[in-house]
Amino acid sequence: MIATGANTSVSPVGMSDYVRRMRVKIGTDFLLMPAVGGLLRDERGRILLVQHIEGRWQLPGGAVDPDEPPAEALRRECLEEAGIVVEATALLGAFGGPEYRVRYSNGDEAGYVVTVYGLRHLDGEPAPSDDETQAVGWFAPEELDDLEIAPSTRATLRAVLRGS
Repeated sequence: MIATGANTSVSPVGMSDYVRRMRVKIGTDFLLMPAVGGLLRDERGRILLVQHIEGRWQLPGGAVDPDEPPAEALRRECLEEAGIVVEATALLGAFGGPEYRVRYSNGDEAGYVVTVYGLRHLDGEPAPSDDETQAVGWFAPEELDDLEIAPSTRATLRAVLRGS
C-alpha cells in the first residue's frame, strides 16, 4: 500500500509482523516507513493501478520488510495485490514529505518514503489477489484525473510520468 495522503482516515490493512511489533513498542506514534511502487504500462501505454479496499486507486506496491531489497519487495507486492510477476527495470524516483504522512483510523501515524520503479510484466493476468485489493485496471494517463487517487499518489504519478 502506498501512502494515502496526509491525515487520511484509513485502516492499516496488510500490516506486516515487523510493523505490528514496532507498534507494540511505540503505540500510535509516528513511524517512518520505506515503501515501493511500480509503474507498469501495457502495449497501449496505459498504466496498471490497483484499487485498495478503502476505494482509492494506487500504483501496485507497499511497505519494504526488514532486510528485503526494494525491488524484491515490489515483486512480492505486485504478486500479492495484482497476481502478476514483474521485474523492476528502472529506478524512476524516490518520493516523500508531508503529503506522504498518514493517520490511520486506529490512530497510527506513519510517513512513507516511496521508491518507484518501472516494471516489466513477466507472467500472470492482473486481478485482485489479496485482502487489500478490490480491483485492478489499466488507465490512460488522461483518465487519471477522474479516479479517486490520494494526493501523494497523484504527485508521484505526475513526477514519474513526466520522466517516462
